[in-house]
Amino acid sequence: MRYLTDRKRVEGLGVAHDGVQHFTLQRITAIALLPLAILFVLPFARSLGTDYTQVITTYAQPFNAVIAILFFLTAFTHLRLGLQVVIEDYVHSKGLLATLLIANSLFCWLMTAFGIFAVLKIAL
Repeated sequence: MRYLTDRKRVEGLGVAHDGVQHFTLQRITAIALLPLAILFVLPFARSLGTDYTQVITTYAQPFNAVIAILFFLTAFTHLRLGLQVVIEDYVHSKGLLATLLIANSLFCWLMTAFGIFAVLKIAL
């Protein structure tokens, strides 16, 4: 049996040595998504039902483009971390676990890249 010192217990370094970092990043992205979601949805909602040029004009503005990029980065990072926890908790087969974790990361990074590319294509 191994006893943890008070310092190790506070740091939260378990077997994987990154439990606290994962938990903290999940919470930080959740808090960051609150204002980013509002700032992303407002121009998006105003653009719904308008023509193509109006949408292009909306996201050609630097503020809206930067907010959209930050929203995509934060939302898909938050999604990847959340799905990782669910996969680790409920999938017990090592092969399937590894496959799903890789697929989760690839999906989230690809969606982030596609979102950023779309915004940059409009903004630039």
